[in-house]
Amino acid sequence: MSGPAIALEGLTRRFDDVTAVDALTFEVSRGELFGIVGPDGAGKTTTLRMLAGVLRPTAGVARVVGIDVGSEPERAKPHLAYMAQRFGLYEDLTVQENLDFYADLYRVPDAQRVARMSRLYRFSRLDEFRGRLAGRLSGGMKQKLSLSCCLVHHPEVLLLDEPTFGVDPISRRELWLILHEMVAEGVTVVVSTSYLDEAERCDRVVLLDRGRTLALDSPRSLQASLQGSMVAIRTRAARAARDVLRGEPGVLSASLFGDAVHTLLEPGLPADAPLRSLERAGIAVEDVAAIEPSLEDVFMNLVGAAND
Repeated sequence: MSGPAIALEGLTRRFDDVTAVDALTFEVSRGELFGIVGPDGAGKTTTLRMLAGVLRPTAGVARVVGIDVGSEPERAKPHLAYMAQRFGLYEDLTVQENLDFYADLYRVPDAQRVARMSRLYRFSRLDEFRGRLAGRLSGGMKQKLSLSCCLVHHPEVLLLDEPTFGVDPISRRELWLILHEMVAEGVTVVVSTSYLDEAERCDRVVLLDRGRTLALDSPRSLQASLQGSMVAIRTRAARAARDVLRGEPGVLSASLFGDAVHTLLEPGLPADAPLRSLERAGIAVEDVAAIEPSLEDVFMNLVGAAND
């Protein structure tokens, strides 16, 4: 099939006087791993729910494989799968019973089930837990079971809402390996996340803030888009240092990252230039190092510019 897997045109959703999603317009290519990135309240879940056809837009259009999911949600559903953030499977059924239920729900032919189940067990590593009740699984295993149930009918488009939220690091890594395997086979994956380090794994990302698009590009291109040089300044008074630096000439942005202040300097400004300001303010600096900007640095800089 030709055309994008997903196309949004002015997609908007309001709840009374609150605009949760504000005129989003972008496309997702077939076979792309696409990230919807932003903090809580950015509009990520609302966007995915509209793409899944479970929430009607207030304005605009969302198409999945060419089908308007706002006006024809039932027609679009065989082509997609939606995994909500909260565990939504049947906790009083076993792993196998949950998979069988979703295979029945999606009308997977009996002739395909053995091979399909074998494959799902292989990459989810849930084979030895077939008989365990879903309610007794760990958080990471529950997410992998949810993902397996979404994939049982081999959808063209997979929508995942914060799939690694509250999941241990090993399970997070395993979930991302599964997603990359799906993309390699041609499945289009759209994943929302507030973890910007995870978002760097995507082919492209849209950065959202309060329902609006801040930027859309590949993570590498967004990181390269920052003009100037980035330095990490470590100090025991990081918050005070940030406040001082934000008012200094030549400092484009300053954001907290643990005990460090990531500071974006104008092109040509020496890396040690901010130190004089901190010294005058009586703030002791432990270390200064030039760093490559992360996607989180890009996001914080864009949010700051949008709020100026």
